[in-house]
Amino acid sequence: MPTAPDPSVALDDEIAFALGSASRAVTRRYRDLLAGMGLTYPQYLVMLVLWEREGRTLHELGERLALRSGTLSPLLRRMVAVGLVVERRDDADRRSVRVSLTEAGRAMRPQAEVVASTMAEAMGLGPAELVEFVARLRVLTGRMGSGPWTAAAAALPGEDDGRR
Repeated sequence: MPTAPDPSVALDDEIAFALGSASRAVTRRYRDLLAGMGLTYPQYLVMLVLWEREGRTLHELGERLALRSGTLSPLLRRMVAVGLVVERRDDADRRSVRVSLTEAGRAMRPQAEVVASTMAEAMGLGPAELVEFVARLRVLTGRMGSGPWTAAAAALPGEDDGRR
């Protein structure tokens, strides 16, 4: 059985520093790409969820994006103001607000597909590698006990981490 490497206190070996640096670099690239669409990164995430399925409640959006209503509501107000989404009271439950795309919001989807492929290319990842990379990040997030993947923090298919 291989032994674990000696623990290091060197900055270059610190996983949180490497992840943080990578996250900032990726976010900067997204910011540059999304500026041409007139979107911020959080707005882009809302659009992604609505392109998956429109008419989500504010609660559903918050859960899917792991955002609290205090963050999500002002974000949506700005998106309503620029004509990307509309909010309306749910017919069945007047306490709930449903969010849907406008025609302008729907029309942005082809541009978003270019953003996704551009990011994968910038990272040097092919389609299969991208799927595996994202899956590994979800598992890592779940193992750390946060994010929407906490409950699904099992090992990747075919991965033997000794928990079986």
